[in-house]
Amino acid sequence: MIEIERKFLVDTNKWSPKDDGNPIVQGYLSTDKERVVRVRIKGKKAWLTIKGKTNGISRIEMEYEIPLNEAEILMNLCHDFPIRKKRYVEEIDGMIWEIDVFEDKNNGLVLAEVELSDENQKVKLPNWILTEVSNDHRYFNAWLSEHPYTSW
Repeated sequence: MIEIERKFLVDTNKWSPKDDGNPIVQGYLSTDKERVVRVRIKGKKAWLTIKGKTNGISRIEMEYEIPLNEAEILMNLCHDFPIRKKRYVEEIDGMIWEIDVFEDKNNGLVLAEVELSDENQKVKLPNWILTEVSNDHRYFNAWLSEHPYTSW
């Protein structure tokens, strides 16, 4: 499966959560630029995700639900520290936006992502979007797990 997404910094003076969000913890078994292997726990569910090398704003992504207890074991094998964030989901003009408010060592970072059906799809940006960072590797979660935002 191909994932095509754009990523943006969020102006927190113009955006505020509409609900309590969903806590997410994710760790990385591999952060190699050719392939990333992630373990994610969201509530009582867990996934193992493999992502290929990014080409523009596209990359291969394969995701599999796994038992929660296995995800907890795998989390102990992950690099450095896990990413902790709260995810908020909003539908705007028929597009699903995921807004991540990072915690712990990435506190202060708020990113929004929107998945597209093709790289040339037009997207109307909400007024709370600041800057596009789709091609800036520093904003990839795998990078943030090794180079936390608070250390920049």
